[in-house]
Amino acid sequence: MSKKIFILNHFSKMKTFPIGEKKENGNKLVVAHRGASGYAPENTMAAFEKALQMKSDYLEIDIQMTKDEKLVVIHDPTVDRTTNGTGEVHQYTYEELRHLDAGGWFHKKFTGQYIPTLEEVIETYKNKMGLLVEIKNPVMYPNLILKLGEVMKKCNVDRPINNEIIIQSFDFEWLETFHKSLPNIPLGLLVKYRVHGISKVQLRDWSSLVQYINPNKALITKNLVKRIHSYDMKVMPYTVRDKKSIKNLLDANVDGIITDFPDYFT
Repeated sequence: MSKKIFILNHFSKMKTFPIGEKKENGNKLVVAHRGASGYAPENTMAAFEKALQMKSDYLEIDIQMTKDEKLVVIHDPTVDRTTNGTGEVHQYTYEELRHLDAGGWFHKKFTGQYIPTLEEVIETYKNKMGLLVEIKNPVMYPNLILKLGEVMKKCNVDRPINNEIIIQSFDFEWLETFHKSLPNIPLGLLVKYRVHGISKVQLRDWSSLVQYINPNKALITKNLVKRIHSYDMKVMPYTVRDKKSIKNLLDANVDGIITDFPDYFT
């Protein structure tokens, strides 16, 4: 399938799965950053349930790999910040990791929340919300693409026909490698803040592979969004934590916004 045909098919099916009621922001996608992480501990089922209640279109989640090569949903390569444990994720088996408390650090009422697997999140929210999956530290995990492929095939999302799952990373070369293994998965490139912005050459090169450019919100201008759209790509900036920023980004005509507070759109 040519890239042009893939993009047309991909975007013609935008938001065809059940993703909540239409919002005042029209067709803009509301992406719950690590779940509704402004209200519940990030990357836990509590945060994902809150995002669903707030009618988010997508969950943005992060994955790491355990010692026994289970893909788990946690942002950092260590468990120190978001659990009551210490050490690196890859030093734990999943059974060991499951016993850590991933909620009490946020508020005592969330004590007992655990680190979920990617498979669990996919199976729980498939057909309810889309998933924007960020690949963290891919160089740390040699078997990551293999294991990711196994999970996606098992969950029947390796050939998405309704935009239900998107893989994103800051690492363009890793995305190229991933694409060779799972060519039907939509891809997004995360872009950190850079003083000189994003060039025409970069957009042209990136458009050969990805369907989304998801930059730091500080990079967004109307002109940049227009240029991204001219290369048949979508743009969903990160991470928004105030209503003023949401208004400015919507005015710039972004396609979606990654936010800790999904209810700020209503």
